[in-house]
Amino acid sequence: MAIYFLRRLTGRKRSVEANEHLGLTLAFVAGATNAGGFLAVRQYTSHMSGIIAAMSDDLALGNVSLALAGLGAVLSFLAGAACSAILINWARRKRLHSEYASSLLLEAFLLLCFGLLGANLSLHMGLFIPVTVMLLCFIMGLQNAIITKISKAEIRTTHVTGLVTDIGIELGKLFYWNMERERPSKPMVLANRKRLKLLLLLLSMFFVGGVAGGMSFKHIGFMSTVPLAFLLLILAAVPILDDVFMRLHRIRKRA
Repeated sequence: MAIYFLRRLTGRKRSVEANEHLGLTLAFVAGATNAGGFLAVRQYTSHMSGIIAAMSDDLALGNVSLALAGLGAVLSFLAGAACSAILINWARRKRLHSEYASSLLLEAFLLLCFGLLGANLSLHMGLFIPVTVMLLCFIMGLQNAIITKISKAEIRTTHVTGLVTDIGIELGKLFYWNMERERPSKPMVLANRKRLKLLLLLLSMFFVGGVAGGMSFKHIGFMSTVPLAFLLLILAAVPILDDVFMRLHRIRKRA
């Protein structure tokens, strides 16, 4: 039963329900990674709008080095999204079960790298911080592209500004007063309650993940990335193993 659930959650064949469940899980991971990363390097890495705004301020104030660091973060987020798209499209052309799972496996590996980099924080502070910011931005771009590709841009896990905007739009439709005299000639304004529920859940999971990530980083430090990496590894395991077994079966048939 668990294997079937995981195969449905991250496998090649998709459903709306599986997309929503995966989106909620990844929103938790994104919130935890973002919060833990902030405690590590004092910078949030999930939203590019803030980083680009900071870049413009730094240039205006003459802080060119800080502006270049921000540029590195933006390019890393961009590279992460591009890498995810490359992995997904390559696996899709090869008709692999791990079409989406391979990106999750890479994210798990990179989160472990983030934890290992933390061990060198006190020794290489100057080098560690910019490299870590770029790594975390790469991870955020990688993850956001995964769920964006899966859901055809219906679900986001790191773009909280977009979530709050969409929630506001649905609330505006929910509380709109459809006057009686408008109904015969004009369609009623109605909120998509199912979508509103999903948006609220995504926002809540990001927040809960942030609280969990902040608390775990506070108490156990960089080792807090291990449970997140393990969770992503579990999500990716079944489709990847399906590909491995399929490959072994083909080799045996040729032998």
